[in-house]
Amino acid sequence: MQTLYALETMEQSNIKPGTATRLLNEKLDQTCQIFTYLLYSVVQVAQYAEIDAQSRASKHLPSAEDLSVNTKIAGNEFIYQIKNDKGFQVNLEQWKMRQLVDTDLTRKLYNQLVATDVYKAYIAEQGRSKAGEKEILEYIYKEILAKSELFLQHMEDTFLHWSDDEEMMTILISNYFNKPQLFNFLQLISKEKLDYAKELMLTVIDKKEYCLELIKPKLQNWDPERIAAVDMLLMEMGVCEFLYFPTIPTKVTINEYIDLAKAYSTPQSGQFINGILDNILKDLEKEELVQKQDRPKK
Repeated sequence: MQTLYALETMEQSNIKPGTATRLLNEKLDQTCQIFTYLLYSVVQVAQYAEIDAQSRASKHLPSAEDLSVNTKIAGNEFIYQIKNDKGFQVNLEQWKMRQLVDTDLTRKLYNQLVATDVYKAYIAEQGRSKAGEKEILEYIYKEILAKSELFLQHMEDTFLHWSDDEEMMTILISNYFNKPQLFNFLQLISKEKLDYAKELMLTVIDKKEYCLELIKPKLQNWDPERIAAVDMLLMEMGVCEFLYFPTIPTKVTINEYIDLAKAYSTPQSGQFINGILDNILKDLEKEELVQKQDRPKK
């Protein structure tokens, strides 16, 4: 949707063969950058325990408290798994992410963490459990980073598309800690999903005029030129899924585009798109143009 919207707003003279695919790949790269940097930020906050311990121990007259800073979290097994992942390291180097870190912000986030009861309980527990190691890092992301106005502002300043991906990142981060072995940092989006995204995008571009022929008669008193551009794109995408993507159930299509309309368009867009797509679907089904089939089993 975002790529198609970008194409809509571009000068036609700037759109060359391959422009759409290039823009989509750039967007997916940006999403991967954000995901990598968020995990790197979790690592930085956790490992700041070692910096804190060294700094306090090197004071001219360190106190007993200065000499007994607990660095258990720096040895968290998930931290080692992230840092030793070759794909993660490639992304850090390729996108120069080490240069993006705000050390002062990391220190503030770490100090916020160590003041919590959750952290105190974590370092007080003898030994390590996989569940405990996972939970403390999830806590850093969900309760420290994701709720810090300073960190959120840092993300907004650093990544142009942060606001678009913020909600999805919570899901991706949680999925990572549940099954880190399944993640490939060099291909965050599976080939199946990537192929689907490209096929849908190119189909909407190719079938645009036909989709508009189906949509415009359903607009009744609405002027197509005054309808939100996002709404028109979402309806075009929905119609394409009805007609050209046989393994996607029509109900799933309508529900997905209602949700996208609510998130990215006007407050009334969800209901509006629901009504238009439902009317178009009824006509297409009468003409037996919608042919759905079960998704093939692997």
